[in-house]
Amino acid sequence: MALTWVGFLLFAGCSAALENMQGFTVSQRCMEDTKSFLLEINQDRPKEYAVLMYDSFGKMGSNFEGGNANQPGLLQQCRSAHGPTFSGQYCQVFLRQGTAQYFVGTCVPDSCGEEDVQMLVLYGRLQYGQTSLIPPLPAILVNESTQEMIMTHCLSNTISPDASDITCLFVCCVMVAIPLAATLFTAIIRWQRSREVSPAAESSCLNTGLNLYGTLKTNGSSRSEINSSTIEENNNDSTRTTSLCFPRGCVSRCLQVFSIQTTSQGVFSTSSPIPGGFSSLNGIRVLSLLWIICGHSAQFPVINNLDNYKNWRKTVESNPLYVLTISGPVFLAVDTFLLLGGLLSARSLLGSIDRAEDKLSPSLVANYLFRRIKRIQPLHLFIMCLTMGLISLVQWGPYWFPLIDTLMDCKTYWWANLLLISNLLPVHEICIPWTWYLSLDFQCYATTPLLVYFYRLNRGVFAVVAGGLLLTTTLTSAVITALFHLPVFQPSTLTSENYVLYYYVKPYTRYGPFLIGILTGIYLTTKKDQLLKKKWQAALGWFCCLSLMAVLVGLAYILRETPAYPSVPHAVYQGLHRPLWALAVTWIIVACEEGYGGFINRLLSLDVWVPLSNISFACYLTHPVFIILYIGLQETPIHYSDINFMYMFLGHLALTLVVSYVLTVLVEKPYLHLKWSST
Repeated sequence: MALTWVGFLLFAGCSAALENMQGFTVSQRCMEDTKSFLLEINQDRPKEYAVLMYDSFGKMGSNFEGGNANQPGLLQQCRSAHGPTFSGQYCQVFLRQGTAQYFVGTCVPDSCGEEDVQMLVLYGRLQYGQTSLIPPLPAILVNESTQEMIMTHCLSNTISPDASDITCLFVCCVMVAIPLAATLFTAIIRWQRSREVSPAAESSCLNTGLNLYGTLKTNGSSRSEINSSTIEENNNDSTRTTSLCFPRGCVSRCLQVFSIQTTSQGVFSTSSPIPGGFSSLNGIRVLSLLWIICGHSAQFPVINNLDNYKNWRKTVESNPLYVLTISGPVFLAVDTFLLLGGLLSARSLLGSIDRAEDKLSPSLVANYLFRRIKRIQPLHLFIMCLTMGLISLVQWGPYWFPLIDTLMDCKTYWWANLLLISNLLPVHEICIPWTWYLSLDFQCYATTPLLVYFYRLNRGVFAVVAGGLLLTTTLTSAVITALFHLPVFQPSTLTSENYVLYYYVKPYTRYGPFLIGILTGIYLTTKKDQLLKKKWQAALGWFCCLSLMAVLVGLAYILRETPAYPSVPHAVYQGLHRPLWALAVTWIIVACEEGYGGFINRLLSLDVWVPLSNISFACYLTHPVFIILYIGLQETPIHYSDINFMYMFLGHLALTLVVSYVLTVLVEKPYLHLKWSST
């Protein structure tokens, strides 16, 4: 993979051969500029631009056996080179040699296109054999001596967003500009009122303004929504007082709802937004989120630009202490989120039915689903547009290719994100890949009314339906694992396309934890007596819960090898481990709610988790953006070490928390409040 310059020097000495390339097509301008560059390099004292271009080529480094195969070179240095009639242009040549696949960064005149670069590389190889523009890897490292060119790609020196990119950026700007304008409007109104009314009346006005839009609670998706009962209780007083404080009219009320003065209320509050208990859910949610961010921070670089990938893989596969940074166990945190979603969706729907005089009507179900769409889609679509805009406007480094794939997917399949069905597409077509969870969650969420209907209709029918669904999703996971020889543990599940394509993102394989969450939510909402009555029951339950969690993580290491044939142990584990994990987390929730949580309940119920829980949805959507930016702007490979990855995780986390607060206030919460703007 190394680019030795013997080939270039020979090529420079025979530069006239460029004009006699029979059977090859290279543009005249590219040929002339390349000849000038090669002649300049061959001088005793070459000019600076030629030295910069020469130095920008990727060269083979150490630790090839540990995974250091790609040779990116220096992209920015290449672009900074300016010759008499051309500038440096960074191109990547992707090659395969035996089992090794790698790319080499090259610096060529910007008059050369991708086909020109490919012809120059191929001609150099044919003309000079082993001493070519990009010589093959040494035989001591790779048994196969023949190189196969996969593709050539040149990164443009300029940025050229198209109409869809500009539209996305415009949408993002509008979505941010409206709350900022609303904030200014509200500030002016309050300033004017402060000059017209007494301080006491002003204080009453401000307080009533908040009551008009309600207080915060958590809905079925475990996030903030308006407490309608509080609004009804304060409606008479607030209507009378508000008429003295704010001008009437739909536009003015909407602006007040979108203002930061309203949306920032309660975000940093340390009182639990979940009424009626369930304080442990804040800690479970935040700890699961941190687990996911830690896993993504470690795994995203591994997929693309780690210079010691093989060393990393050996380390994490041999030591269970790396449970926070490997796939398989780390993504059990996703099943925890599914469990919480099912629990809170059932609790929210049952509460809505109670307020509707015990009627489960079509309009109630439609409103229930609409609230969920309103809850997730504004910020989801904002992140999608923002990511598309960033990809088109940022000048990426050598590790650009996953980002370009994401951009192309979004331009073609954006509608799947809008309809919340992106997880039903082939994995390589998902726009903003980490948003597959939102589609899965909504599809599961839509089943809650049906199960609640069966529960209210007949408990026996409900038990049969729920048991049948749980058995179906378990068997489906096991059968798919056996048929496609899927792994249950890998440092990167993305290295197995079938794993994601047929199993990981599909509702029929991931429904188990959500279903268990629905059952838990129904039980906790309708129970008349405690499940746990004696301490020995609680002690036995905690022992079984913690032992089960340890066994599920440990078995992932035991079964870490991808099977070459249908494997019963792999199939059984794949089918059962997610529902069993959900059952273990369910025990933690039930034990904490019934007073047997001990220090674990105190830990999970700490006040510090509440503000983090309030911005957890924004954190989930934004943290991959920072990881992608960090990786995509790197010009050199990242070296794995525990300390490096720890600092990467903490850096991504800090940026995520700050930006997530801003997006929660500017984008997410205004649409939650908008429902009540016409009250």
